[in-house]
Amino acid sequence: MPTAQNVPTLIQLDPRDSVGLTRQHLPRGAVISTAAGELTLVSEVPRSHKVALRPIARGEEVRRYGQIIGFAAADIRAGEHVHLHNLEYQEFDREYEYCVDARPEEVLPASERATFRGYVRSDGRVGTRNYIGVLTTVNCSATAAKRIVGQIRQSGVLEEYPNIDGIVALTHGTGCGMAQVSQGMEILRRTMRGYLGHPNFGGFLVLGLGCEDNQISMLTRDVSLRADLPIAYSTIQELGGTAKTVQAGVAVLQGMFEQVNRAQRVTVPASELILGTNCGGSDAFSGITANPALGNAVDRLVRQGGAAIVGETPEIYGTEHMLVRRAASESVATKLLERIEWWRRYTEMNDGTMDNNPSPGNKDGGLTTILEKSLGAVAKGGTTTLREVLEYAEPVTSKGFIFMDTPGFDPVSVTGIIAGGANLVCFTTGRGSAFGCAPVPSLKLATNSELYARMTDDMDINCGGIADGTATVSEIGEQIFNEILRVASGTQTKSEEFGYGDEEFVPWLLGTVM
Repeated sequence: MPTAQNVPTLIQLDPRDSVGLTRQHLPRGAVISTAAGELTLVSEVPRSHKVALRPIARGEEVRRYGQIIGFAAADIRAGEHVHLHNLEYQEFDREYEYCVDARPEEVLPASERATFRGYVRSDGRVGTRNYIGVLTTVNCSATAAKRIVGQIRQSGVLEEYPNIDGIVALTHGTGCGMAQVSQGMEILRRTMRGYLGHPNFGGFLVLGLGCEDNQISMLTRDVSLRADLPIAYSTIQELGGTAKTVQAGVAVLQGMFEQVNRAQRVTVPASELILGTNCGGSDAFSGITANPALGNAVDRLVRQGGAAIVGETPEIYGTEHMLVRRAASESVATKLLERIEWWRRYTEMNDGTMDNNPSPGNKDGGLTTILEKSLGAVAKGGTTTLREVLEYAEPVTSKGFIFMDTPGFDPVSVTGIIAGGANLVCFTTGRGSAFGCAPVPSLKLATNSELYARMTDDMDINCGGIADGTATVSEIGEQIFNEILRVASGTQTKSEEFGYGDEEFVPWLLGTVM
């Protein structure tokens, strides 16, 4: 294995690449070694940014990962910084070969599978946490819900119930001023039902105002909840106002504590894990360190018989032709392409383009186009067969690698993934996202060692050793998988220790607000 002292200054991932990635800030005139010989930089190149390995003519495709990431917007000299000023996004023809890379998974026998300590629920699903939730039907009941949760936390009463991991108010900004029969209402209710049925919850209070469009009766209609789930329903209007609602809410939840606390962790196989994945604040290292390492952990989980979800449809745009090759069936491939086409129409309707996705932070971190960002993001999904494509917040019913259609905005994406059933989340970041959620633990994976050192209170695992040359993707993938099992068994993540989760329930809001 190379050491940090003899690692090359430039990372070239594929012989077809016309650009390489700098490991450190390099001045103009620096001489660096490449596979083709020495290269003199003709411009300053920031850390984690791209440098041309050879002359690239205006209009010529530019490749990284062996794939097209954009086209030269001007003639580019060998040794020149390649970024927003000379690289642009253009559409190009992609070859869609359905299912050619699909293959059966080699799942370990039950006797050889790893285990963790989880909460087995009456429906057979397994939780990694045992939370009580206060779920609001509408924004109008959010303040009361937060006050109920705040009073219980401040009282310290939960310290008497060691098997209750926490209590959280799930509030949001909608629930009224929307059509009763609409895509927006359907998504909101599907998301809320996913949380009501989630195995990480041991008890619930559903709280409404009383007159909202998202009525409790409609939310719970035809919904079969677990037999072991204590749940209560109230509205502020029927209880006589906010103060009385808070008093009644605290009392009804206190009446659940004994039952919720009876849940005990037991040893279960890793096949009971549904891993949600997400990336936020990505940089150019994301696609060579944290994301492929997480993909390696995903492959390990799939081999254990578990499931893993990749979302953020706008951030796999341009790589869909690679995913359809891995699709288990033509119908799975077709569903993925239908979601991509929906996003094209949706962004155009709202005066945007798919290339609008890379944020200022992404660009500062060396990512130039959505194509480049997507090639790194898709690595989270590992290498196994794509078993299913789900719409936002649809329940996971398959094992293996699954794609869910979610926006790229982190809290909205993860909310849908959790509603689908994810009982643990792995979140990669290169710029320093401080995301955390409840009731599902979120492991933070830093793409580079500098970030890990600077934000160590927020980061759980440093994947930067891959770029530093001190670790391999497989080694970090194994570390991630082992940490997944520890966290699933109750070890707190950094975001849990800090108390994240009160503001991260953010259902996807679609449609007209009336």
